Amino acid sequence: MEPMLDPGLEPMLDPGLEPPLSQESFSDLWSMMARRTAQDSNTQDCPGLYSLPDPDLSLDLGLSDSADPSLLLPQAGGSDGGWGLPDPAPEPPPTSATVPSTEDYAGEHGFELAFQQSGTAKSVTCTYSPQLNKLYCQLAKTCPVQIRTASQPPAGSIIRATAVYKKSEHVAEVVRRCPHHERCEEYRDGVAPARHLIRIEGNQQAHYYDDENTKRQSVTVPYETPQLGSDCTTVLYNFMCNSSCMGGMNRRPILAIITLEGRHRQLLGRRCFEVRVCACPGRDRRTEEENFCKKLAGRVLNGAGAHKGGGAKRALQATMETAENPKKLVVSSEKEVFLLEVHGRKRYMMLKEINDALEMAAAKQLGEPESHRNATPSRLLKTRKESADGVLPRSGKKLLVKEEDSE
Repeated sequence: MEPMLDPGLEPMLDPGLEPPLSQESFSDLWSMMARRTAQDSNTQDCPGLYSLPDPDLSLDLGLSDSADPSLLLPQAGGSDGGWGLPDPAPEPPPTSATVPSTEDYAGEHGFELAFQQSGTAKSVTCTYSPQLNKLYCQLAKTCPVQIRTASQPPAGSIIRATAVYKKSEHVAEVVRRCPHHERCEEYRDGVAPARHLIRIEGNQQAHYYDDENTKRQSVTVPYETPQLGSDCTTVLYNFMCNSSCMGGMNRRPILAIITLEGRHRQLLGRRCFEVRVCACPGRDRRTEEENFCKKLAGRVLNGAGAHKGGGAKRALQATMETAENPKKLVVSSEKEVFLLEVHGRKRYMMLKEINDALEMAAAKQLGEPESHRNATPSRLLKTRKESADGVLPRSGKKLLVKEEDSE
């Protein structure tokens, strides 16, 4: 027997109505979603715009006009609270050159270096030679370097120090410490890597780098504005290996490159100087400066400055004479000695007698004793006898006799 339906429910059943969420309504929903996807692809080039859903789709999904707008999802790439893509990665720092430049470059900020004045005494631990542009220092001793700029560099600038070999046959090789000092516990501070040659003293903001491409080592500190009443800032460097160390520099000269760089490592200025790490900086500086002066004098005297005339040669000779005799006395004209060529013995004897007479008259005027007079009657006779024998006379005035056979 068929179940009996409630008579009150029969009017509510309309044969024209279909059950909800049927296969036909799902197909319509799928077609609307396809149209929605096509519209999104057309508006993808307009970032920052929120895409509102289709009104028909909102009604079908049961969303009214009073729905919360925060529930509407913005398109990717939007801003102001939307779901945005991550920002592009910053550009990598410039690749370091395989062979760093050693040319001085002041830049637009007038970057310069200065060193404290010190002599060549044996007790000095650090001294700089302006003539050679070379720094002499002891192992692990403080080397103050003054940083000057004509204008204020941009915020975030740094000072970088790098060591390279001076000669072209070694410039491609990385400057490293010798194995002995690298393993030595005496020169370890626990902050700087043991393999780094250059260290910075008294600055906790120092950072040590090993370039991934060139394997070169460098150390940086932030640029500091000079204090009130000063025109420079001072950076304290240490060189942690001797120039003569085997397995390290091995007597090969090195250059220290000090650069001023911006926040993104762009070059703002560069200065270079030679460094020699030795046991007695004052002695080595004095010796090398003397050798340099001798070499320079030899080049000029051998004709290096001949094409420029004799001015450079005469200037160098005058400078050397002044340096050797700074208090050279001027000789009086009365004490100057001249050489006179006389042809013929008779003429010579005549001039000799005149000269002796003048010497005697000058001696009488000065009141010199008889023994100090250059000519006396007895000496005149002796002079005549020596002249007859062919012996040149001795006198305060040097006379050169050139004998000629008289016919």
